[in-house]
Amino acid sequence: MQRQKSKIKIRRSSARNYSKNTGFNSKVKQLNLAIKRLSPSWRACLPLACLIVLGWSYVAVAQTPAPAGPTTADLKIALDTLWVAIAAFLVFFMNAGFCMLETGFCRQKNAVNVLAKNLIVFALSTVAFWAIGFGLMFGDGNDFIGLSGLFLAGADNSPATGDAYQGVFSALNWTGVPLAAKFLFQLVFAGTAATIVSGAVAERIKFVDFLVFSLLLVGIAYPITGHWIWGAGWLADMGFWDFAGSTVVHSVGGWAALMGAAFLGPRIGKYQDKQAVALPGHNMSIATLGCLILWLGWFGFNPGSVMAADPNAITHIALTTNMAGAVGGIAATVVAWVYLGKPDLSMIINGILAGLVGITASCAYVSIPSSIVIGLIAGILVVFSVPFFDKLGIDDPVGATSVHLVCGIWGTLCVGLFAVGPGGYPWMVDLAGKPVGPHGLFAGGGFGTLIPQIIGILAVGGMTVLLSTIFWLVLKATLGIRVTREEELEGLDIGEHGMEAYSGFLKEASPSGFSEGPSSGEISSGGDLPSTL
Repeated sequence: MQRQKSKIKIRRSSARNYSKNTGFNSKVKQLNLAIKRLSPSWRACLPLACLIVLGWSYVAVAQTPAPAGPTTADLKIALDTLWVAIAAFLVFFMNAGFCMLETGFCRQKNAVNVLAKNLIVFALSTVAFWAIGFGLMFGDGNDFIGLSGLFLAGADNSPATGDAYQGVFSALNWTGVPLAAKFLFQLVFAGTAATIVSGAVAERIKFVDFLVFSLLLVGIAYPITGHWIWGAGWLADMGFWDFAGSTVVHSVGGWAALMGAAFLGPRIGKYQDKQAVALPGHNMSIATLGCLILWLGWFGFNPGSVMAADPNAITHIALTTNMAGAVGGIAATVVAWVYLGKPDLSMIINGILAGLVGITASCAYVSIPSSIVIGLIAGILVVFSVPFFDKLGIDDPVGATSVHLVCGIWGTLCVGLFAVGPGGYPWMVDLAGKPVGPHGLFAGGGFGTLIPQIIGILAVGGMTVLLSTIFWLVLKATLGIRVTREEELEGLDIGEHGMEAYSGFLKEASPSGFSEGPSSGEISSGGDLPSTL
């Protein structure tokens, strides 16, 4: 019985195997038949296709594992660097704003001269700041001046931060971006300080003297006082705070501009019978365009000073900046309307800029309501500051001293008045997470922050006035800083550059009217009063 069962199983197994073999052979025969039906060219491709499939299989098995992607730290560095670069580009574009603003506020016959100064000054600033300025400002040294890092040379392992940083620019070890990004961002700030001077000395300074002074300012004067504050110098140790440069950039440029305007003296025709006479600018359209470009650039100037892509910090600073500028413009409009009888467009422009300058030092440390107050007072100050300097005999064609110096001082004081205190906002911490930051008088901080702010204003002002005075006196004794009376009356475009900004248009030549371009050769004696185009 058992043998019969075994024989039955064997027979069934043999039947199944025979069935399988028969089926397989049938499929092989069908495949051979299908191949025979193919054309010769298709049959020749079959071996090649088999080789390709085998090769791909081998490559898929033999390839090395894919490398690991960038870490979170790498992505943060890349994002921070991108933001710093974009902010630097915005600040650089402010040069176009200064070009338009100052040219529009000046007379037609000096347009080329103003444009040339604003264009070449950044090129000069780039070389001067790369060669010595950046090293003097941020290089390791002492509390007074940096003594390393000239020509951007020296050890540096950026973007390492804090204790991990090893290099000669320790003052910037708080920002985790490459050294090139640090330099680029600080460079555009230095160029801004030099450009401020251009407007105050416009329409009567020799072109070569302005170039030399710009080199000295960006290469020596600006870095020395900047080192005291942003280079971990003695003012920073004392507790002086200036987030984006109300003092470091704007007041320094304002002090230098004030001394330049004082040494040059007023333009011909500015004062008659001991009264200041308005010499209106020739194109308020481009002056307004310049204001708007500067307003845009300030969103790189202030938020970019975070030097990191911190969304909370950037957006808060952008809001305080915009609010102060807007309220400054409104305040200047209303005050000028009441004080002067008309809503003067030039005052509206300078009011906006005044509010932006005023908020620059404290933009990261104050609330939105505080920024409104800061902008409001800055807009009022600039309206009264312009006639004040006129009464002192300081002829400033664009109001640079009123906007950048007066409101720069006000903005620096605002840190000691309105700052919310250490850790008041999430970004007000050091690399270790410890709360830091100024504490203003009106926020319950007493005079602990306000006093260092006052000392810093006086110290930076005193040093800038001293160095600027030396520079201007040396230039006056060697090259002479002012053009001749004939050149000033004819216009610096012809006298200094031999060309006109508006060739073929009527050109101002005398207080009595216009001549048909420079070819007439007629220069009237007497005052140089403007006529309305």
